[in-house]
Amino acid sequence: MRQYKFILSGGGTGGHIYPAIAIANELKSRFPDAEFLFVGAKDKMEMQKVPQAGFQIKGLWIAGLQRKITLQNMMFPLKLADSLWKAKQIIKEFKPDVVIGTGGFASGPLLKMASMMEVPTVIQEQNSFPGITNKLLSKKADVICVAYENLERFFTKEKMVLTGNPVRQDLIDIDGKRAAAVAYFNLDVNKKTLLVLGGSLGARRVNQLIEKELENIQNQGVQLIWQCGKLYFDDYKKYDSNTVHVVDFIERMDFVYAAADVIISRAGASSVSELSIVGKPVIFIPSPNVAEDHQTKNAKAIVDKKGAILLKESELDSEFSLVFEALLQDQAKQSQLSKNIKDLAMPEATKEIADEIVKLIRNK
Repeated sequence: MRQYKFILSGGGTGGHIYPAIAIANELKSRFPDAEFLFVGAKDKMEMQKVPQAGFQIKGLWIAGLQRKITLQNMMFPLKLADSLWKAKQIIKEFKPDVVIGTGGFASGPLLKMASMMEVPTVIQEQNSFPGITNKLLSKKADVICVAYENLERFFTKEKMVLTGNPVRQDLIDIDGKRAAAVAYFNLDVNKKTLLVLGGSLGARRVNQLIEKELENIQNQGVQLIWQCGKLYFDDYKKYDSNTVHVVDFIERMDFVYAAADVIISRAGASSVSELSIVGKPVIFIPSPNVAEDHQTKNAKAIVDKKGAILLKESELDSEFSLVFEALLQDQAKQSQLSKNIKDLAMPEATKEIADEIVKLIRNK
């Protein structure tokens, strides 16, 4: 069998990194002798997370544009030119059969150069409302794997394949892990568990909400696993106790989902896909500070199918305690949300994306 070579690029946040790693692992299981190279942005978390997953990575000197005038924005043209040149060198040296982008700063220059060099490219678009980079890259991409329906206004219909988002395979069946999860986090088996997810870096407004509502939540007999993110851990670790487990990062996501009864989460694309597979009652608090407000759109795609509750940041002070208490006391509502969100899950996404990649390289 021919030895294939794959370049993958996705980074900046866990929502771009872990899908790329999931795709790489699926391809590696099919082609054990294949060579893999990741390309990320220097100084971003992919430079640590990808090697931890067992893959080689090279960094580009690239960063996103800020919304205000900054020195970083003034440097952007120079960084972009440097990254395009380095991406070209990486492609020339590695000679990939295909380049796969899952989003993030580095995937732009890499996929742009790959398409200019006539290397087949695959975009994995995670959101219900694509960002400008993927919209531009899609014009030359060979295949676009999407997670939501009705994206024809952004992408060429003939190139699109509805696959869903790649998720960690250990989340596919968490029902049998609850006892182990309760022991792992040293939880009280007789109490409801609230899981708070702010993303790998953390979510300031979500953390502020939990700090404000902490006493009220505990008074209802609820224990917490509070993932506050590495940027905020020093601010909130003082609340760690027997009933409040404050962590910056969670390694065993399968256990944390298995232990949870109710989940509060941002609405990044990967989180939404994972939560659909997990099938627990969710309150989404989308970040309003992301491009195109895509987190709100991601959450609405679930809420419109009655699979979750959505609270905007502007509603938290007036609405949260009422919504949370009502959900906690309504077992039928919890069951209905769980069923409806699970109905939207696409557990075979990683395999279907790998199928499209294999089809592309064998037909080229």
